[in-house]
Amino acid sequence: MYTVDLTGKNVLIFGVANHRSIAWAIAQALYGAGARIGLTYQTDRLKEGVQDLAKEIGDAPIFQCDVSNDGEVEELYEKVGETMGSLSTVVHSIAFAHRDDLGGEFSKTDREGFRIALDVSAFSLLPVVRYAAPLMTEGGTVIAMTFLAAEKVFPGYNVMGVAKAALENSVKQLAAEFGPSNIRVNAISAGPLDTLSSRVITGYRDMKRIHQERAPMARNITYEDVGGTALYLASELSSGVTGAVIPVDVGYSIMGL
Repeated sequence: MYTVDLTGKNVLIFGVANHRSIAWAIAQALYGAGARIGLTYQTDRLKEGVQDLAKEIGDAPIFQCDVSNDGEVEELYEKVGETMGSLSTVVHSIAFAHRDDLGGEFSKTDREGFRIALDVSAFSLLPVVRYAAPLMTEGGTVIAMTFLAAEKVFPGYNVMGVAKAALENSVKQLAAEFGPSNIRVNAISAGPLDTLSSRVITGYRDMKRIHQERAPMARNITYEDVGGTALYLASELSSGVTGAVIPVDVGYSIMGL
């Protein structure tokens, strides 16, 4: 029988902001398997909330980092190396778009809004992996979070769908580049979850209802579904898996209607 034991493994997670976030579900799952977790936060405004969460997972060290600044990402990993030593897993659960660009007509997305969405939600994966690699001295795994809007049109998702498409191709590119170093890069494509960020998506409630109605398993996904898949990807059970986008959507994406 296989068991997952991450004792002695160090994990850095980008994107934990509150209890209702996918990144937090992943942090709980990996911590429950014995991993030591490190968390990042973007600004001082978010620091206190992340500090409180860190106390729930073994007083996890926290680090400030704005992923839109390559210098901050590089400096972050220097601090992580000093505090945690090597890394076995990095989780990229970061996405951002201006609220005005999540709804209405996609063709009216302004140039700056398009740039910011792609920069924060997709491009940031490159420096996150590039600077993590030297700390993955025995190989490692990177997990990014994506959504089916990378492939299909979801009303209200707009420019974020473009960003997720770029993210998924970046996962494949990075998997090819870092494979010789035994660093695996994969993505989880999660179905709708009641996160704070999902509230700003126009038509989110309809999206969630339709998922449940049409999914073969006749339900919506749970935080535990995503956390379990991340646990698999962070463990040796997935040692031969890289460049994959794994749907965790109770089968919704296989349906033709």
